[in-house]
Amino acid sequence: MKTNYLLFAMLLFLGFATSCNDDDGPTIGPTGNEMTYTLYEKDVEGIMGTATFIENTDNSVTINLDIMNTPSGGMHPAHIHFNTAAEGGDIALTLGTVNGDTGMSTITASQWDNGTPFNYDDLLDFDGYINVHLSADQLGTIVAQGDIGQNMLTGTEKQYMLNERDVDGIMGTATFKERVNGEALAVLMVENTVPGGMHPSHIHENTAAESGDIAFTFNPVNGDTGMSMTNLAMLDDDTMFGYEDVLDFDGYINVHLSADQLGTIVAQGDIGQNELTGESTTYMLDEKDVEGIMGTLMLEERMNGESLATLMVENTIPGEMHPSHIHDGSVATAPGGIAFTFNPVNGDTGMSMTNVAMLDNGTSVSYTDLLGYDGYVNVHLSADQLSVIVAQGNVGSNAN
Repeated sequence: MKTNYLLFAMLLFLGFATSCNDDDGPTIGPTGNEMTYTLYEKDVEGIMGTATFIENTDNSVTINLDIMNTPSGGMHPAHIHFNTAAEGGDIALTLGTVNGDTGMSTITASQWDNGTPFNYDDLLDFDGYINVHLSADQLGTIVAQGDIGQNMLTGTEKQYMLNERDVDGIMGTATFKERVNGEALAVLMVENTVPGGMHPSHIHENTAAESGDIAFTFNPVNGDTGMSMTNLAMLDDDTMFGYEDVLDFDGYINVHLSADQLGTIVAQGDIGQNELTGESTTYMLDEKDVEGIMGTLMLEERMNGESLATLMVENTIPGEMHPSHIHDGSVATAPGGIAFTFNPVNGDTGMSMTNVAMLDNGTSVSYTDLLGYDGYVNVHLSADQLSVIVAQGNVGSNAN
């Protein structure tokens, strides 16, 4: 009987000891904090997915990749790189190889490839991006890609139109996408670009009607894809320049035909404070001293209250430049003094585009001011024949 009691006591002690050992050991698992990033298709259509970072209680991070439409039987190396995807950068961390049959990979890590430790919070603030490659032998083919950490896009973006300029049919958009760190991803999408060509592109100072120096250089637009992607953090002179700065910038974008033909602008558009609001007014310009020459003046409001003035005149003289002005008073009371000088109308195109921010005497004038201005427009035959008026019309408060 004593033997049974002794055996029972020993079993009870062993059970208690085992229980104590289990309680004393650390429990490693997810903390409940996780972040998912989108990996977009890149060089192979239809392959895309997500990367999920999961914080663990031991300060390690589990990184799961879930990629759609990977080729069966394939093995796809994946890495976290330094910098943004638009900039490119060296490998910071080698991720699990994605299995083409499942589209999945997972690793748990707590240090970069160089041995420097990191934790979950470090990853959320990391200046990096993820590449998933086609294979170990084809690392240059990226099947999915996405910015992570501080480079993640917030979802806030602004798009500007790039209108055709010197080459018919080439036009597009410039989209600026805000990053968590306040920088921007600039995406140029241009239609009908030249296959095999590379199209230099820049943000310039001032409006397109005024022209100005280069402020920022984009990665060139690829003629095969019509696309350029560039990270925007500072101007070419190293001045800090992020997403919010774009929205208020006094500038415009030029996309050029080639590095050897910068004078040929294939697409162009005002940005920032020079963006057009959509409000416009058109005035008729009737023929005057030369039969058949007539046209319109269109005023378009900018975000900053200034105006884009576009003269479109029919049957102008090829090779000639036609001086044009706003005069004080009305056609009925002409002649009146010159209040504002437009860029001359090009006789080959019949067009003139001018930014209107102040009168010739330095007085500021807004779009709203012009709608109430006591004036009229003259388009002259030439600089040597100002007395010959080829088109004329009342504007502002004098318009019918």
